[in-house]
Amino acid sequence: MKLVHQINLAFGIALVLVLSVTGIVIHYVLLDHLIGAQKDDLKAMSVEMTASLQHVEATEYNTIAKDYSIAMPLASSTANVSAILTDKTGSILTVSPSPAYSIEEAQPVAMTKIAKIDSSSMQSIRDGFDKSYITVDKLTPQGKLTLYTPLSKIQTIEKALLKRLLIIFSTAGVVMLILSLFITKKFIEPLIRLRDELNKVKERRFADVSFVKAGGEIGSVAKSVYDMAGELNRFNHVQKQFFQNASHELKTPLMSIAGYAEGIRDGVFEGESVHKGLDVIMSESARLKKLVTEMTLLAKLDSEEDVFTSEEVCLQDLLTETVERMNPLLVKKGIQLHTVYDDVQPVTLHADPDKLLQALLNVVSNAVRYAKHHIYVHVDIQNEHVVIRVSDDGPGIPEDLLPYLFHRFVKGKDGESGLGLAISRAIVERCGGLIHAGNGRDGGAVISLNFPAMLHA
Repeated sequence: MKLVHQINLAFGIALVLVLSVTGIVIHYVLLDHLIGAQKDDLKAMSVEMTASLQHVEATEYNTIAKDYSIAMPLASSTANVSAILTDKTGSILTVSPSPAYSIEEAQPVAMTKIAKIDSSSMQSIRDGFDKSYITVDKLTPQGKLTLYTPLSKIQTIEKALLKRLLIIFSTAGVVMLILSLFITKKFIEPLIRLRDELNKVKERRFADVSFVKAGGEIGSVAKSVYDMAGELNRFNHVQKQFFQNASHELKTPLMSIAGYAEGIRDGVFEGESVHKGLDVIMSESARLKKLVTEMTLLAKLDSEEDVFTSEEVCLQDLLTETVERMNPLLVKKGIQLHTVYDDVQPVTLHADPDKLLQALLNVVSNAVRYAKHHIYVHVDIQNEHVVIRVSDDGPGIPEDLLPYLFHRFVKGKDGESGLGLAISRAIVERCGGLIHAGNGRDGGAVISLNFPAMLHA
């Protein structure tokens, strides 16, 4: 079953349940209210009748036969209300409404009428046992006055009111159901479009994925899908470019090795040329080995977790070792490296010491390649983060190259494999840090490495 049908079915069932429960509650509440109102009316009538009976008792004090029906003026049409007056022994004195009669002459007739009404039923009504009547009792000078009215009259009124309310509820329910169909369609439509876009991702058509406009959580998911498709498209493009560049970078030394090897084998090179050819083969082999090693390391950093072992590393010791490793190259090129600490306390990083050392060597060697006379390694603490800035006095990084500097096989004019800074980026990010490249105010490249640090007193 489709999601839209599931939502509409669930809403329909919930709506029926709510309306049913509401109808039942209203039925009992309305019935209870009408019964209460009717009892209040009966109590008011009983108070008036009791006052009249007291007047009859006072004015006809010496009269043997007292006409109590005068004090109980209920006609047959008076809201279906009837009254029973009994003496203190429980004997019925009069019933209203009833034919006019006197105690002397009509007493037997009245009692006959009462008998026809069914004295046992009247007794049940008077005692409150008959639940089909609403009764109210009031003590009078004569005994007890009981007013009663049929419950069926209240039920008829209640059913009529409830019927009208149910019609209103049903109409409102139909309107709400139609509205829910419209709203559900409005909500489901972005999901259907989102499903189509995900099918494009499944078919690896990342560039064809469109952004689905929607609100709320669906909009957030749609944006995530769109961003994911863009990232996958970029990754796919980078992978293709990686293989193309790797093929080109590997092909060049292989062609040199193969050319010189075939020339030596076929006797094309003789004497000193043979030694020169062998030197080229050795040089290109070393270059090829370095390139393969860097590509393998980069692949492992991207995919393998166990290739990176994190431990506590002293930053000052790591920088000292970096300078010592780079010192022969610095002397050879006549470049001075200056390490500047802004009163930094001993700092500990969580990192793989060998991998982080390699990242620093790649960054510093890149600076050595383009520096004229000086390289500065500046260490500072900012907001519990250690910032290492490696700057040089060289020509700087071209603006069009800056966004892609840390991508694979992207290299400047005098670059080698184009993998050194990509490896540095992968290592720094695995250490929980960030790497950024830019140009200084006075020229020269500036590469910044930012790490969360543990400071020691």
